[in-house]
Order: sequence, then structure tokens, then C-alpha cells
Amino acid sequence: MNLFKKLLPTKHGIIGAQKYCRAPFRVFLHSVPDHSVQVHSPDQEVVIALGSNVGDRLNNFNEALMLMRKSGIDITRHGCLYETAPAYVTDQPRFLNSAVRAVTKLGPHELLGVLKTIERNMGRTGGIRYGPRPIDLDILFYGKYRIGSDILTVPHERIWERPFVMAPLMDLLGSVIDSDTVACWHSFSTDSDGLFGLWEKLGGESLIGKEGMKRVLPIRNHLWEWSEKISVMGILNLTPDSFSDGGKFVSVENAVSHVRSMISEGADIIDIGAQSTRPMASRISVEEELDRLIPVLEAVLGMPDMEGKLISVDTFYSDVAAEAVKKGAHLINDVSAGQLDPNMHKMIASLNVPYIMMHMRGDPTTMQSSENLQYSDVCSKVASELFSRVKDAESTGVPAWRIILDPGIGFSKNTEQNLDILTGLPVIRSEIAKQSLAASHAPLLIGPSRKRFLGEICNRPAAVERDAATIASVTAGILGGANIVRVHNVKDNADAVKLCDAMLKERT
Repeated sequence: MNLFKKLLPTKHGIIGAQKYCRAPFRVFLHSVPDHSVQVHSPDQEVVIALGSNVGDRLNNFNEALMLMRKSGIDITRHGCLYETAPAYVTDQPRFLNSAVRAVTKLGPHELLGVLKTIERNMGRTGGIRYGPRPIDLDILFYGKYRIGSDILTVPHERIWERPFVMAPLMDLLGSVIDSDTVACWHSFSTDSDGLFGLWEKLGGESLIGKEGMKRVLPIRNHLWEWSEKISVMGILNLTPDSFSDGGKFVSVENAVSHVRSMISEGADIIDIGAQSTRPMASRISVEEELDRLIPVLEAVLGMPDMEGKLISVDTFYSDVAAEAVKKGAHLINDVSAGQLDPNMHKMIASLNVPYIMMHMRGDPTTMQSSENLQYSDVCSKVASELFSRVKDAESTGVPAWRIILDPGIGFSKNTEQNLDILTGLPVIRSEIAKQSLAASHAPLLIGPSRKRFLGEICNRPAAVERDAATIASVTAGILGGANIVRVHNVKDNADAVKLCDAMLKERT
């Protein structure tokens, strides 16, 4: 089914005679504005902006994305999530803003009709222009085309003056132009340097974190501005065979006592794991993992000390993730980034929780094989493989604004490669940015704590003797761009984090 049956040149422009076009409009390829155009493929790549400032803004976004997918809009990439000050009409609540790239067979006016129907069904009934709304859906770009009619102008006419639109739009791009369509979007810009040039003239990345615009990660009904300070994730192993503290916290009483200690020492997040992922660890079943996890998770959730803190569950099983979130866990930490359970990404999409995606090759029994340790350039390959998994997750409905990335120190890497990653975090971000600026802006987690490579370098065979080396590696990682550090010894590492935070604030 072609997008347009026929396009007829007239003195008023090029008029589409297709049934989809409910209003007369002009459409032309940017490079050939004076000729009629036949669209050869029904699939068009589009960019749609989202905004909400009425009611449950997060739920409004989730519902809008779900309805868009059900309406023939195949979402392929998400921007970051921003909380922004209202524009034009300033006496109203703050907005959430983002944007998505998608592919659709819908014609431009049919697409507009679908989006307006979604808005109405979600409670938007008019009101003042630029005023409060439960959801606002705008077509920013439609393929390579300019479209003009009484009801639709594409590219959207006010993109260029709105930082709250430009920021998520830039997120949808890679720093290397990734398609002819995107190159055309750049050419529509009013700046000779394209969208990148316009974004820089508006203020670019320097705008983010200011009072008017914050990049946030949603956790339940809260917005976490994760870049404000480095977060400390304390490790709670419920396994009898973990390399550092196996067997110490398998009882509920001991686990709760350890969590209380970590919270008092400065932990922001508690990461609970009931399955060992040390090298050569045997895999246990979903049932056994849940038997270990749930009693402790329930007890920890009931602790008054956990007020304002987050709980992450370390699992690669989708069924464990589902049960943990049902009980009250806030995040899922998957060492396989979805590689060990084909249902994981779909499950995370349905759970609407932040998802920590770690780089690993193989599984714990094979990750340190000679084959899995082969890298031409470890930072570049880790970035490429992580982005591939992010892309898979997004295609199943996990938005970029819920993703946290972990380069997987100690997993499928030898000592030299672990050092390369610790010193190469900026390289990993920049390599990911070539493919997706949104993914490159994701919070970055590192977990070097008490790992074997620290023992090899410092001649410390016992894991518990590696805390000083852990502090040094955590410090290097934070100064290289890490936002979350996962550690066993919370007290000493929390001091290192405070120092690094102070140093980073001095830079700005």
C-alpha cells in the first residue's frame, strides 16, 4: 500500500490525492521542491515529541507509547527524559519531555489523526495554547519530506527555538549521521551546521542540569536526577559461593543487619543478588533463586532505615525480575543485558523499572574463555556490544530513559582489559555516542570491588584484602565519568565518593 496514490502539481503546490490526506497539503523532497514525488516505500521514519504536565506524567508517557505502538507506530529509539520549566505560559506545572524515532505506514495526516485521537482519549480536551495538558504529541519530522497544510506543518515550525524539544531530538541522533533520512533532517535546519549547530547555539549540553531543564531517570513515581551526586550501591550477596563474602548473609537476620550497616555508612542503593556470577559459578533455577531472595527482599523493604533508599535486584532471569518488582524492588541489575533470558527485555518493558545492562560475553562458565577475552580494542568493542543490546531492548519497548549501563569490569576481561576500561570510560561514552546520544547520556555504573585483577596487581590473594585497591579504582572511575559505584565496603568507598564529588563540583 503506497503512501500516496498520486501527487498532482498545481499552482498551489503539490497536492496529495490519496485518501489518507484529509486536508490539502504540499509535500516535497527537500532536494527537489519543484517536482511531484512518488513515495516508493510505505515505511517512513518519523520523529514524535512527547510532553506532559497534568496528572501522573510518567504514566501518561507509558500509556501514550503503548497506544502509539498499537496504532501502527513502530518505535525504534527513545530520547532521554527531561523535566522542564513551562514555556510561553509559565504559570503551570513543570513538564516531562522526550521524543521518539519510529517507523510507520501511516500517511502524514493519518498519523496526525492517530496522535490527536490518543491525546483526546487520554483526556486532552483543548484549553489554552501552550497550556497544561496530560499529553502532547507533535510530529517533528516525517521521512525526508516538508509538509504544509492548514493543520500540519513538518518539520515542526518551532523546533529550533525550544531547548525542551531540541534536547530529546538530539538524543535520537548519533554523533555520526546514521542515515540519509537523518542527514535530510539536518538539512531542514536553519543553521549551516545542521541540528548540531542549532543545539550548540541554544546552549547545548550546558543547559542540562540547570533549573529550567533536568535530565532524569524515573523510578516508580519519582524522578531521579542522577547526575547531581555519585551514588553508592552496596552489595548484598545471598549466595553461599560468592567470591568475596559467600555464605555470610544467607540468613534473613544477617542480611538485614548488613543492610542496616551499609545504609548507616552511606549506601544509596542496596543491590541484592541470590545467584552467584563469579567465574565458573553453576547456574541455579528460578525457584531456588526466588527461595533465597524473597524472604530477604521482604525483610529489607520493611526496614525503616530504607526510607529514601533504593533496592536493586541482581538477576538475569525475567521471572525473578517480575517477582522482585512485584514485591517492591526498584531496579533490575542484569549482568547479561538480556542475553541469558530471551524474555528479559520484554519483561523489563512491562515492569517500567530502571534496567542496569552490563557487558558480558557468554555466561559465568564461559566468560573468561580465551575466545571471549579477544578484543581488538576493548573500549570500542564493549561500547559497540553494549549499544547492540540497548538497541534490542529499545525495540521491545524499554525506553532509553530507563537504562543504566555497566561496562562489566571483571566479566569477560583480563587484568589489562579491566585497566583499559577504568581509564577509558570517556572513550566508551564517546563510542556509544556515535550510534546514540541518548544511550551515551545514560548513567554509568562500575563494579570493580574486590575483583581478581586488583589482587593480581597488588598481590592480594584474599578478596577482603583488596579494599584499598577498590577505593583507588572507584576514584579513577568516578573521575572518568562513572555515576554509580557498586562496592562491598561502603564506609571507605563512600568517603572516596564524597571527595570525588567535591572535586567534580570544583571543575564546574
